[in-house]
Amino acid sequence: MIRAREVDASYGGIPALRGVSVHVEESDGVVAVVGPNGAGKSTLLRVLSGLHPADAGEVTVDGEPVADLTPAAVVRRGFVHVPEERHLFDGMSVADNLRMGAYTNREGVESAMAEVFELFPALEERRDDPAGTLSGGQQQMLAVGRGLMARPRVLALDEPSEGLAPQPARRLFDAVEAVSEDTAVLLVEQHVTEALELADRAYLLENGRVASEGTGAALLADERVRGAYL
Repeated sequence: MIRAREVDASYGGIPALRGVSVHVEESDGVVAVVGPNGAGKSTLLRVLSGLHPADAGEVTVDGEPVADLTPAAVVRRGFVHVPEERHLFDGMSVADNLRMGAYTNREGVESAMAEVFELFPALEERRDDPAGTLSGGQQQMLAVGRGLMARPRVLALDEPSEGLAPQPARRLFDAVEAVSEDTAVLLVEQHVTEALELADRAYLLENGRVASEGTGAALLADERVRGAYL
């Protein structure tokens, strides 16, 4: 579905990705990307979604170069990126924030919203409240739910547990697992154990390169990974 081949990317001449190759198919379940701060994880998602250009290599969606598409066109092809910053509309209601995520799915808004509320009952209870009044965990649920409103083929989540207390983070990971039953999830996470436990496949990024890849279970059992990150 979406594939990066030997991708380099930089900011102001400073390398962020070096020869990175990854792929995610609709049938993949959870594909995790883990690694330390500054490894290039968020940059990878920005390149995949067309928000940041690749300096070399190629990113394709269904064989079509992302460089030829706008970020909105990438969404229409089924790759939806939920950024770490969430970018919610604080003054708008929960329901209206969700509707904003459905601009490529205008015919199925109500059914998609019902599915989001089934996944996150706390959002339905506060559907008419401004997004800015939600707790951090509820705001992250809303950001994920808004991404799901587009009916993605692959949902990319950038550090969804960032800043959350253990209990809300656990609920988020449970939701990711539930979503992955029907939609492939590309999960970027610093919580390595939780991410690899969920992952069907995983990539370890270090210094902008893929240092290791394999099943989530294989990386979780790798002594080098365990020594450095667990």
